[in-house]
Amino acid sequence: MSKRALLVEDELLVAFDLQDIIEGVGLLVDGPHVDIAGANIALNHAMPDIAILDVLLRDGDVFPIADRLNEHGIAIIFHSGHADQADLSSRYPAAAICSKPCSPVLFAQTIERLIEGR
Repeated sequence: MSKRALLVEDELLVAFDLQDIIEGVGLLVDGPHVDIAGANIALNHAMPDIAILDVLLRDGDVFPIADRLNEHGIAIIFHSGHADQADLSSRYPAAAICSKPCSPVLFAQTIERLIEGR
């Protein structure tokens, strides 16, 4: 059974690029979800193996989703151009942070590293 990645990103062009990278490392993609409401619906159906989260979404910041994932021990990658890295590292010490723009190779390596650690 393939591992699954939750993708929460409200910029659709960015989301489709990320989806290609995620699928390229062999994961199924749930999303892209453009807002907290959609991501919550997805989490109500099933928890992913890893989550890629933009911090600022159409309906607020992603922290309620990140908190929920963190409670379940799900690997998180924050992918954002507006995030406070020190705050993210403090709140979610096990999470990875890939600032926008992030090279596709580095992004793929980060996914692989977190998935292998599970």
